Amino acid sequence: MSGLPEPRFDDGKDASALRTIGEVSRALGIATHVLRYWEQQFPMLRPLKRSGGRRYYRNEDVALVETIDRLVNREGYTLRGARNALKGGAPAGDEPAADREDGVDVVARLSAIRSDLARALER
Repeated sequence: MSGLPEPRFDDGKDASALRTIGEVSRALGIATHVLRYWEQQFPMLRPLKRSGGRRYYRNEDVALVETIDRLVNREGYTLRGARNALKGGAPAGDEPAADREDGVDVVARLSAIRSDLARALER
């Protein structure tokens, strides 16, 4: 996958080495069940699967996991929004999920509430 940064962790392996799901999980602090779920939600995340279904992550897979983690867990995107962002489109709702609640701009709502409270305290 082009355009993705190099993985940020150094596990002592060569950059081109394959990593197991457990190694990726430990290195990035993401539970293995979350990694498996993300494989279902992000079609572009396809680690190699060998006999018995054992997953092996390539360098580009690890970089993609880091990007998904950043979008979802630090920037507040929904899975759908992160998927759209990775496809090169606009995220769902054009903004992180943390700033929206059921299609309503949370910041605008909070500003209105603050104004209402200020007016009520002036009385």
